[in-house]
Amino acid sequence: MEQVKLEVRKKKLIEVDGLKFKDLNANGKLDSYEDYRLDPVDRAKDLVSKMTLEEKAGMLMITTQNMGLSCDEKYRDQSGILNNEFKESKSNIFTDQKEYGNTRTIEELNMRHFILRENYKEDQIALWINKMNEVAEGTRLGIPVLIASNSRNENAEQTFGMNDAVGVFTTWPSTLGLAAAALGDKKNGGDYSIISEFAQCSKAEWNATGIRKGYMYMVDVVTDPRWQRIYGTFGENEELIADVARRLVKAFQGEKLNKESVALTTKHFPGGGARENGFDPHYKEGKFNVYQTEGSLGKYHLPPFKAAIDLGTSSIMPYYSIPSGEKSAYQAYMGQEVEFEDLGFAFNKYFIQDLLRKKMGFKGYVNSDSGIIDNMCWGVEDLDKVDRTAKAINNGVDIIADTNEVNLIIEAVKQGKISEERINEANIRLLIEMFSLGLFDDKTYVDVEKAKQIVANDDFLSKAHRAHQKSLVVLKNKEKVLPIKKGSKVYIEALHKDKEMAKKYTKNAYKDLKDFDNISLVENLEDADYAFVLIYPKSGNYFSATPGLLELELCEDKTNIASDGRAYKETTVSNIHRVKEISDKIHAKGGKLIVSVNTNLPWILSNVEKISDGLVASFETFVDAQMEVLTGIVRPSGLLPITLPASSKVIAVDKDGKCISPNDVPGYDKDKYMPKGMKYAYVDSEGNEYKMGFGLSY
Repeated sequence: MEQVKLEVRKKKLIEVDGLKFKDLNANGKLDSYEDYRLDPVDRAKDLVSKMTLEEKAGMLMITTQNMGLSCDEKYRDQSGILNNEFKESKSNIFTDQKEYGNTRTIEELNMRHFILRENYKEDQIALWINKMNEVAEGTRLGIPVLIASNSRNENAEQTFGMNDAVGVFTTWPSTLGLAAAALGDKKNGGDYSIISEFAQCSKAEWNATGIRKGYMYMVDVVTDPRWQRIYGTFGENEELIADVARRLVKAFQGEKLNKESVALTTKHFPGGGARENGFDPHYKEGKFNVYQTEGSLGKYHLPPFKAAIDLGTSSIMPYYSIPSGEKSAYQAYMGQEVEFEDLGFAFNKYFIQDLLRKKMGFKGYVNSDSGIIDNMCWGVEDLDKVDRTAKAINNGVDIIADTNEVNLIIEAVKQGKISEERINEANIRLLIEMFSLGLFDDKTYVDVEKAKQIVANDDFLSKAHRAHQKSLVVLKNKEKVLPIKKGSKVYIEALHKDKEMAKKYTKNAYKDLKDFDNISLVENLEDADYAFVLIYPKSGNYFSATPGLLELELCEDKTNIASDGRAYKETTVSNIHRVKEISDKIHAKGGKLIVSVNTNLPWILSNVEKISDGLVASFETFVDAQMEVLTGIVRPSGLLPITLPASSKVIAVDKDGKCISPNDVPGYDKDKYMPKGMKYAYVDSEGNEYKMGFGLSY
């Protein structure tokens, strides 16, 4: 066997059989867990046999850690990159806990799994991860750290817990945009390989910086149009999403988890799309998954997870929700009835042990979603935190997310509520991943300069830009107004829920298109041949319920009725009246109106479609890429990955809380269940039906 290139910063190398190994426990001899010639399973078992209860407990929790760049200099280590600030209380939507800083969390809490949410440059990330591993190497057993992150390669407004980081790594359109591009490629005689290309480029960037674990991707099938998390999915076509899942696992992980892999956590099992009228389980109003249509769980929601499992996804993240037996119809999988128990999926023995592991064949580890012990402990609210922890681990969770309260695990073991055998099992599963990734061997540290060369290189940027072009979906082209004629004068205005953001988007659009040769930009509508209006709607809040149902119309100060019967105002786009004003003015002088709607939810477009000549759905699509399509430089090819509702009537909810269109069935299939004479999808003034898979070209 060839010598593996090893680097140590705190421990020493020893030589055995002519090869060098890391002496991670500094005992002067080669232990099995230090021997890279052995199988990861054997190494993991050996290491677990040497670990104390405290070290094992530390492995079973993962918490967010910030870099030193985010704190006052006085709290940084000598390198300036580690954050060693102690906070008596650090609150977020998931929990309220003490924050010990990087070094103490590694050395005293024995934690090794961390979530990076910050958005610093690639070389700074690489330096921080190296330093974290240097601290870890200096501990008793020298167990390295594994840094996880939510996705970083899709364009969006940066928001905690939704899009933690954006704009440093190569920026592609949203996952919905990637789905739109993939559907278009397939229709035009190709396949979904754009997903593979995206994943291969992204993997290289993650590897270069040392982020080796992805909390991604969402393979949830969109069935409830009001679910706030639709933006992060690949749409509503379960066959497409299953193919996407396979491609993502294969590209990021390889045929088998190895030293070049980025290990994935596929989420949110068994699918978060079956919401109860859109409310999300990040808050109590949305704590139930409801399957009111017989067979919907197995037909629509589980296939993408099965695809990821069959390709060997490293871990699975269950959602917070409770599967509602009371409100659900009969569900079966592989010919056997699905059992419903009023426990959130992270505490649900049937869904984790019986369905996920035994029936679906999952072999990896189960990573809970953030906050299940504290704020999102649905179904176990009456238990104390030690008992919640014990129930989650005993029923199948191997690592609990976004908490550092390792004392809960230690206490549960000491009280006999969790067996040490179960703790060992979870540790072995987690360590197999770390050994497979080479973190104990030659992949502990990364080359900082190489990270700068790989991240956002010209080749990756070019491929991402092509995906942006392909993501645009042309919905309406009245009297062939598109493509925009060469040399035309174009006025641009952006609208947003936040008026200041609208000004920023307008300014950026002019900046992005200032060197665009095919058109002439004008700043006065009176001078324009075309008005191009970019709309960026926002509705509700990811972490809290709206007073009533989530609003999908493009509206300002619309009167809605809250669940308690009171009236309240809702705005998804400030100054939405400007679209009508611009339409009237541009049409009065013989010009045309083109509207682009950023489609992060299935918006109801009647307020803008009727008065526009051209209408497109964008998916966090760069403005210059949009204009390249609108002017005909690039032929439009994107197709809708979700169905857009006809009106508020087709998603109306009755007094008993039941939606007129089933919330567990994708939009493309909802017509099977609609009242006689009612159609779910929007039909525009040109007769186009805005159904999943629709898109015009020219």
